[in-house]
Amino acid sequence: MSSQFLRPVLILSLCLVPLARSATKAHVITFGKATPTKFQVGQSEGKFLNLKVRPLYVDARLKEYTIGAPHEVTERLFVVRRGFRLNDTLPDDPPAAPRWQWQRGGWLLVDRMTARISQINLPEFDTLVSAANWYRDYIAYCGVSDDGKKLFAVVAQLGRRKPVMKKPLGDPSDASDEECSVPTWQRDPMRVTFESPDGKKLTFSIRGHVVDVVNDKEDETESSE
Repeated sequence: MSSQFLRPVLILSLCLVPLARSATKAHVITFGKATPTKFQVGQSEGKFLNLKVRPLYVDARLKEYTIGAPHEVTERLFVVRRGFRLNDTLPDDPPAAPRWQWQRGGWLLVDRMTARISQINLPEFDTLVSAANWYRDYIAYCGVSDDGKKLFAVVAQLGRRKPVMKKPLGDPSDASDEECSVPTWQRDPMRVTFESPDGKKLTFSIRGHVVDVVNDKEDETESSE
């Protein structure tokens, strides 16, 4: 093989080595120390919730602030709720004394392999009212209408734009200031139970993308078999 042919091949190989190394570089995703703080509840002055906020780092760089424990979806993917500080300073307040207020955000999807962090789009999810619970790649929460007068039992799945389930849950007395009850999951068969504002419990059976309502009579029949 002539040297005229070997020279461009050698140059091309040397150029591809850095690209191969960068493609296989592993990212390091870590959480920082949890710091207790107060999150405002609703729009009322003086109503706060005690929570802990933790910074989320990618390769030692701060990317987001988070609250609560992460949920492992797969060995590669996990979800965690976002926390952020909102500027609560009025136009007439002294500029030398800015006022910041912690708020609860939506949910983040984190890919350990690519280090990509993306916002999860959850239909009817209200950051002040909706209490969520994860199971596998499903999330159950109480959704709120735009006018704040209707609640919905919502089950969404990662990767799907439309919710797997959306059922009326009731009319909240004050959806802007009160958080819904956290839904509960059952493994086998896969079911999720919501509690309406009047204390009534509604259970739904989830089979893939099909949803069935489970009533008390069905529970009694299954328990007697």
